Amino acid sequence: MTIPRRSGVPISANAGRPVMNAEWSAFLREYLRHPLRTAAILPSSPGVARNMAAAVPAEGDPVVVEIGPGTGAFTGEIQRRLGGRGRQIAVELNDRFAAQLRTRFPGVDVVTGDGVRLRQILDGRGLDYADVIISGLPHALFSQSLQRRFMDAFRRSLAPDGTLVAHAYVHAAWWPPARHFRRLLETGFGKLAVDNVHWTNIPPVFVYRASRMYQPHREYSDAGATVSGRSERANAER
Repeated sequence: MTIPRRSGVPISANAGRPVMNAEWSAFLREYLRHPLRTAAILPSSPGVARNMAAAVPAEGDPVVVEIGPGTGAFTGEIQRRLGGRGRQIAVELNDRFAAQLRTRFPGVDVVTGDGVRLRQILDGRGLDYADVIISGLPHALFSQSLQRRFMDAFRRSLAPDGTLVAHAYVHAAWWPPARHFRRLLETGFGKLAVDNVHWTNIPPVFVYRASRMYQPHREYSDAGATVSGRSERANAER
């Protein structure tokens, strides 16, 4: 099994097993508590993490925001690609996951909060925009209105020449919510790339990369999006 790098430092296979076992245990525990919010039973594979983080620029000091990092499957790869450059922010709604992320990645600005508040989160840090937004959220499980609220938050927060990265589960690709999310990407961005399926991931996923953003719209207020988003997800978890 390929062992991911942590904080830019390679670790041995023996050293990696306890960490990965702890990740799996934590992920499964949170899945059993909140199956609709956590969605996957296991963290994403190293191959998916590399694919998701490939949008991070190799040069400069980019602002990279991760939404829904969970146990940090993508966080470590993002950190490795940044190599100490720029700014890395992780926005996690689950307070248990957020606490674990702060311990594992002390160099990452971990925010315990809702991704629909991303514009406010950036404003609070004096940041005009994110160069890359990487979403690990299960968008196909969200209602169409909540998907639109997330997309509005992303488009308000992303640089005009920035990139939005998201993944989708193969088994849910033809569900109406999944098709609706893809339409939002197609109508909101001038370029949408869809990568090959990662069949070894559990469950199998593919990755979207959207760029060349059209003019951001102002359909939803940040305050309304936050309240509505939390309400819809809370109802879904009951």
